Amino acid sequence: MANTTFNGPVRSQNGFQSVTTSATTGLTTVNASFGTDVVLGTQSLSGAGAVDITNAFTALTTTGATQALTLANGATGEVKIITHVVDGGSAVLTPTTKIGFSTITFTGVGESAMLVYTAAGWAIVALNGAVAA
Repeated sequence: MANTTFNGPVRSQNGFQSVTTSATTGLTTVNASFGTDVVLGTQSLSGAGAVDITNAFTALTTTGATQALTLANGATGEVKIITHVVDGGSAVLTPTTKIGFSTITFTGVGESAMLVYTAAGWAIVALNGAVAA
């Protein structure tokens, strides 16, 4: 598919979708939908591992104590939201490049962090129950 550049407003009566298509399988995945409501692409992360920078939202399921989470550098202006959705322990997030903190710890369901990537690294926009150190 070709890229198209628009100058001026773009309108649609039925919304827009941001999609990716696998070069291997041809499977199309909807990453985000934009209409009357914005639906962010979601990563479901269970246990320790990498919080992706492909999706704006990560639903975190912990499966043990003090699980290590990583977050790679993003693109300037990128927003990342991580929410602890199933409590099986705790998780400690350590972004590669961060501003004013070293880690964020999640210990209970509903705890969340909203981050934005700047030219200097990940900055905390908001924390709900999660603790930055």
